Amino acid sequence: MTQVEREVFGQMPHEEGGAVVEKFRLKSDSVKVEILSLGCIITALEVKGRDGEFSDIVLGFDTLEGYTRKHPFFGAVVGRVANRIAKGRFTVDGKEYQLFLNNGPNSLHGGARGFDKVLWSPQVLPNGICFFRLSPDGEEGYPGDLKVWVTYTLSGRELAINYRAQTNKTTPISLTNHSYFNLAGQGSRDIYDHEISIEADSYLPVDDTKIPTGEVAAVQGTGFDLRQPVKLGNHLQKFHLDGFDHNFCLQQVQVRRPVARARHPPTGRAMEVHTTQPGIQFYTGNNLDGSLKGKGAVVYTKHSAFCLETQNWPDAVNKPHFPSALLQPGEEYNHTTWLVFNAA
Repeated sequence: MTQVEREVFGQMPHEEGGAVVEKFRLKSDSVKVEILSLGCIITALEVKGRDGEFSDIVLGFDTLEGYTRKHPFFGAVVGRVANRIAKGRFTVDGKEYQLFLNNGPNSLHGGARGFDKVLWSPQVLPNGICFFRLSPDGEEGYPGDLKVWVTYTLSGRELAINYRAQTNKTTPISLTNHSYFNLAGQGSRDIYDHEISIEADSYLPVDDTKIPTGEVAAVQGTGFDLRQPVKLGNHLQKFHLDGFDHNFCLQQVQVRRPVARARHPPTGRAMEVHTTQPGIQFYTGNNLDGSLKGKGAVVYTKHSAFCLETQNWPDAVNKPHFPSALLQPGEEYNHTTWLVFNAA
């Protein structure tokens, strides 16, 4: 049985309309998750270790104020297009669109005011919560009125996130959740003692602005071969890597399959990621620099969390040989990601 509770979390700043932000709490025997109506943000995710004790494994803030100030998308749903679009430009049906540039020369995670910074309309379900919003034609430079539903459901040890969207004009779309995980518990110093594996035979090399070059490169014989579990700290040292911020190319089949696993041997906590998406961005918190104080006044430093963002390949709208990122009128965008938690 899943319990669903709701409460007021805070109020948006006056200059942003002053609307109330709600928090929804989903609880099963083995998982507790808290989600805001602002940005569909996961603010807390508690799972058990082998000692049977709950620990919160995602980075975030104790108050709404933290989320309304600049932060690196902690726990949020990002869109219309997750990840980077080169030079913030793309062409659809012969028309060029220019987006806001918020990541050097590129557009990142939907632009200046993406899906992470807006209020969604919630509907409570027996075992979860469904958020809806209409992204109007021209919002952040994107074409078409886009209706979007994001549904979180909790069943035992499994948290499912389903994304659906419909448009009245052809538009690029790629939605993901941007939670930062540390299976030792949020606020733990680093993730070097985590074991990570990703079921991918290839990855996307990037240029110095983190845009894929267009090459689809084999992981074999490189530091990107994570098909067998690696201990992260040792692996970064061995291959002289500063960290990961790369898309791993998954099997091109729109069915549920396990694609990644993270495990923290000292506590026994493990998380499996299953998805229908064609890619997963593995990011090791390289830009966390100690400037942000999170929950419990903990300072978040470099490599103190990781992200496994299931999504389409970055800049796919500009690369015809990548999986298509375009949604057509009359079609439905529909993807699900499942996070399965274990302790052993």
